[in-house]
Amino acid sequence: MTAEQPVPPAPESVGAEEFKAVFRNHPAGVAVVTCATPAGPAGFTATSVISVAVHPAMLAFSVAAGSMARRILDTAASVVVNFLAADQAEVARRFAARGVDRFAGLDHCTLPTGEPVLPGTTAWIRGVVEHRVPVGDSLLLTVRAVLAHRDVAAEPLVYLDRAFPELAPPR
Repeated sequence: MTAEQPVPPAPESVGAEEFKAVFRNHPAGVAVVTCATPAGPAGFTATSVISVAVHPAMLAFSVAAGSMARRILDTAASVVVNFLAADQAEVARRFAARGVDRFAGLDHCTLPTGEPVLPGTTAWIRGVVEHRVPVGDSLLLTVRAVLAHRDVAAEPLVYLDRAFPELAPPR
């Protein structure tokens, strides 16, 4: 038997400002996650949406622990991820704003299951929340996709360094 070797201490985390600065220069697609609540439709802007698996079709996104969306998502059984089109920067800003009724005067439709869907997006996916995993000061949700719709003609909205730059046309 050998003596156990001491475990080296975990390295310090990168500072919050440095970490955010790195990700400001990492372009991300923009989505609005919506759901139905007893108080009416709810939603928030997310740039953290990722594809996780194809079989079964799974995606994930995270939400900050202190956000209003976190409290809503603690109990939401299903969501719609609306992938915004290039001309929907104002929709992204609206759903990122605090203290406003994000659906006031906004055109949207409601699925038979109750979730709001935003028109004019490049695509949307309705999904059932499978897992909620606390990670640091955020909550990571994994979602099983159960319904999808896409508009191949629309260009996606991209977020980079606190702005929505236009993508170069395809070659």
